[in-house]
Amino acid sequence: MSIALTVPERAQRVVASDLEISILGGCEYPSPLADRLSQASVHYVGQADRVLLDDRLSRVAEFSGDLARAPAFELAGPRHKLFFDPARLRCGVVTCGGLCPGLNNVVRGLVLELNHGYGVRDIVGFRYGYEGMIPRHGHKPLSLTPESVAEIHHEGGTVLGTSRGNQDPAEMADRLLELGIGVLFVVGGDGTFRGAMTLVAELKRRGLPIGVIGIPKTIDNDIHFIDRSFGFETSFSAAVDVIKSAHVEAKGAKNGVGLVKCMGRHSGFIACHAALASTDVDFVLIPEVNVSLEGETGLLRLLEQRLSRDSHAVIVVAEGAGQDLCEGTDGPGSKDASGNARLTDVGTALRDHIISHFKARGLDITLKYLDPSYHIRSVPASPADSVYCWNMARNAVHAALAGNTEMLIGRWHGRFVHVPMPLATRFRKQVDVAGDLWTSVVESTGQPVAFNR
Repeated sequence: MSIALTVPERAQRVVASDLEISILGGCEYPSPLADRLSQASVHYVGQADRVLLDDRLSRVAEFSGDLARAPAFELAGPRHKLFFDPARLRCGVVTCGGLCPGLNNVVRGLVLELNHGYGVRDIVGFRYGYEGMIPRHGHKPLSLTPESVAEIHHEGGTVLGTSRGNQDPAEMADRLLELGIGVLFVVGGDGTFRGAMTLVAELKRRGLPIGVIGIPKTIDNDIHFIDRSFGFETSFSAAVDVIKSAHVEAKGAKNGVGLVKCMGRHSGFIACHAALASTDVDFVLIPEVNVSLEGETGLLRLLEQRLSRDSHAVIVVAEGAGQDLCEGTDGPGSKDASGNARLTDVGTALRDHIISHFKARGLDITLKYLDPSYHIRSVPASPADSVYCWNMARNAVHAALAGNTEMLIGRWHGRFVHVPMPLATRFRKQVDVAGDLWTSVVESTGQPVAFNR
């Protein structure tokens, strides 16, 4: 059984300086929001309230003599003074990586907050990810206005298009300079933010005061120091509907097995939450827990017992689980355009293993395999995610106008905060198999903590 480090364990490796946010310079322009906000709601750059990284009393007590040493995030929100003059600012927006529910909501939120909140009228959207920032690819930027984004939140996907893979940071910096862009909003995952950090390094090398602000997009919910990423709730809710169908199919036949594959390359959050929400799942397989098929506590033997007892069963498997059960088709070390290892299809491999096992034992089963991956990531955002996207977008705008850079908006302990990109990409968030979420799954399904030989 592989065990990922818990957040508290990793938090002990983080020091206060790791949470400091980069700024472009001093703020001198009055915010147009100031007249509409009470003084108590306004926080100043460098003097903002902070949210403790680890809020356990035992950890706070360690810094009782010097709370300045306690690692804490800068609280997100509007600032009284701005680095940029909104009337002269031009902003860019780019969406990168795979699709995720809520992308259009975020784009719309950025445009509306920039325009209505701060009076920024000049906003461009780069087409097809970072590729759209390189002129030779021929993707002309879109002009983004409140009118052009008015209805996009009703649709899945992204109106800007997306792509995987990084581009030359020098060429991207040239493009931003050519277009007179002062702030670039980057919507993507950890690979996208690593690319954004190379761009920031190039901008700093040239001494260019251009801000780069991230809004974390990961359907797998695997970016650290983010309570949850936008689109995650929509995704596992959509997966619940598929699991219900698999359960109906399984119950419709003697020894019926419903097998559902969810997204989750390295982290099993969608599989876990969908299983808990559906309450119809008997086994959940995630990347954080090794999967053994054989043996008394292996999956196949446990599946036999479950069919003997109930005459049906439902299995949910995350796409990154059980990779050792299937042979790769692209060769060892093969990677996609974003640098991610190419996964083989654990769903079909597991399906074949189960069918072969029961056939060899002379037991008849009816197995239905459902793979809703692309349906799940392309649906429009749920109402709860729509609200979340709006708040992520507006706080990103607040941070950008105040001159912050190389950071992303997160939510920690229920508060929106500023997270440095280098910290957010230091390691990947995974299900803690010694924690409450996995314990809940085990209690709900009745499966063992791990499948052993």
